[in-house]
Amino acid sequence: MNTWRDASQPPFLRLSLAARLFGLLRGLLLGTVVFGGLAVLLVVRLLERPVFGFARPLTPWITQGVCRAALVVLGIRYRVSGRPLVRIGAVVANHSSWLDIFALNACQRVYFVAKSEVAGWAGIGWLARATGTVFIRRDPREARAQKALFETRLRAGHHLLFFPEGTSTDGRRVLPFKSTLFSAFFSASPGREMWVLPISLIYRAPEGADPRFYGWWADMELAPHLMQVLARWRQGEIEVVFHEAVRVEAFESRKALAAHCERAVRSALPFA
Repeated sequence: MNTWRDASQPPFLRLSLAARLFGLLRGLLLGTVVFGGLAVLLVVRLLERPVFGFARPLTPWITQGVCRAALVVLGIRYRVSGRPLVRIGAVVANHSSWLDIFALNACQRVYFVAKSEVAGWAGIGWLARATGTVFIRRDPREARAQKALFETRLRAGHHLLFFPEGTSTDGRRVLPFKSTLFSAFFSASPGREMWVLPISLIYRAPEGADPRFYGWWADMELAPHLMQVLARWRQGEIEVVFHEAVRVEAFESRKALAAHCERAVRSALPFA
């Protein structure tokens, strides 16, 4: 049976020399902003860690500023509605693109939870480690250690961000949320009420482009997709919608909590 993953992916347009040069210049500026910010973050972290440990009261502000600047460099319009999480807890969102990293960091200081393979990706892995990403393995034998790590990070006031779909999509749908990671919210006991905030990420393609323009999924290569975005003069839009945060204790099980968050995320996407 064919699925949306089997459908033809949007073709990478043949870029003119002018478009390629523009993309390279924009990419150079983006790299300067991102890796320049990383250098500043690492220096500050050297001073921050001995004093505050996991707490990180300073470096998340650098990450947020860098991601906001990155969206300006990319020329992508950016809108946010609703209010970010202020209570202790976690954030869950749909996953469509590498752009999610910039969009979600720009609007709230969060720490991503990612599969362990990401740590080995050139460039992205360095950024992820430096910004406090939590890497996990999908191995039942490590579940207890991972839950203990989640609890430690939550006690430090970190808002952990999960992608419950387990993979990225073409940006035109929301996949069923996997409930496994939601069990960590029930077992974590930081001494206060635990809250979960669902977020909807909505991508609107540039005028005339394939509606899936910003989606990065299946076996798509990063470099060509990155160049397509960088070389686009007139960009589209990313909208971030914060839904109402909910208390974990209000749900009888991880499956019920996962289902609620999935419905909330779908509710803001007209095409999901």
